[in-house]
Amino acid sequence: MPRSTPGLARAGALACALVLVQALLIAWFSWPTTRLAPRDLPVVVAGPAPAAATLAQRLSTERPGAFAVTTVADEPAADAALRDRDAYAAFLVGPDGVRLHVASAASPTVAALLTQAVQLLGGGRPVPVVDVVPTGPDDPRGAGLATGFLPLLLISLAGGVAMAAAVRSRAARLTGILTFAALSGVVAAAVMDAMGVLTGGLLAEAGATALLALAVAGAVAGLTAALGRAGTALGVLLVFLLGNPISGAAAAPELLPEPWGQLGQLLPPGAGVSLLRSAAFFDGAAATGPLWVLAAWSLAGLALLAVGRASLVHVRAEPAPVGA
Repeated sequence: MPRSTPGLARAGALACALVLVQALLIAWFSWPTTRLAPRDLPVVVAGPAPAAATLAQRLSTERPGAFAVTTVADEPAADAALRDRDAYAAFLVGPDGVRLHVASAASPTVAALLTQAVQLLGGGRPVPVVDVVPTGPDDPRGAGLATGFLPLLLISLAGGVAMAAAVRSRAARLTGILTFAALSGVVAAAVMDAMGVLTGGLLAEAGATALLALAVAGAVAGLTAALGRAGTALGVLLVFLLGNPISGAAAAPELLPEPWGQLGQLLPPGAGVSLLRSAAFFDGAAATGPLWVLAAWSLAGLALLAVGRASLVHVRAEPAPVGA
C-alpha cells in the first residue's frame, strides 16, 4: 500500500492540473463572446447635410466610443462603402425617417445587432432594413462559415506538425507543405461553395483558403523544425489557443474587447477569415491587409522550415552486417 502513495499523489496532481488548464481554456474561449459590443465600429450616415449631421452626432454621443461615424452624400455612396468594406452599416436619413443598410456578409452578428438597435430610431415605426451584401443563401446567420473555419484551422495546424516531425528531407517538407496548402484551398473552398456557405468565385476563394492553410501549416512546421517540441507548443499557442478565439470569425474584430480584436487580425486565423470574406462576398475589397499578414506568416514559416532540423524523428542506425 505505501508503494502506491506516490502514484496516487502524481495522479491527483495531474488531474488537478488538467482541470485547471480546462478551466482557463473555457474562460479564454468564452470570454470574448461574452464581451461583444461595438467599439469604434465603422458606419456611415447618408442624407441631407443637416439631418445626416444630427444623426451622426446622436450616434456618437449616445454611445461614446461605439461607432466611428462617417457622413456621405447619398445612398449610392453609402452602399459603395458597404461593398468596399469601409463600413458595416449605413444609416440613411430621408423624408420618411431612417432606413438601415447592412452588409451581413461582413458580420451577421453586427447586422443583427444593428437591426435590433436601429428600431429605437424609428419613433415607434418599424425601420426598413436592406441587406446590401448578404451571406450565402444557405448560411444566413454565417454559422456555416464560422464552424467550417475551425476544422480548416485544426487540419492545417496538424499538417504542419506532421510534415516537420515525420518528413526528413527539407525539400520534401517544403514540397509537402505547399502541396497540402494548394489542395486544402481547392477542396475547402469547393465544399463550402457546394454547401452555399460561400458565394464568390471558386478561384479567389481557393486562393484565400490556400494562403491561410500555408500560413498556419508553414508557421507551425517552421517553429517545430527550428525549436522541436517547444516550437510545436508555441505554434499551437499562437495559432489556435490565442488566435482562434480573437479571430472575429463568429463576430467582428470591432466587437471584441480592445486590443484583442486588433491583435487577432495580425494572427493567421483573424487575417484568414477576413481574407476569405473579402474573396467570397466583396470581390476582394479590403483584402490587402490580410494578404500581407498571411504572406508574412507563410514566408517566415517556410524560411524556418528550410533551415530547421532535418526531422524530429530519430532513426536508429542499422548494425553493419557480420563480415562486411
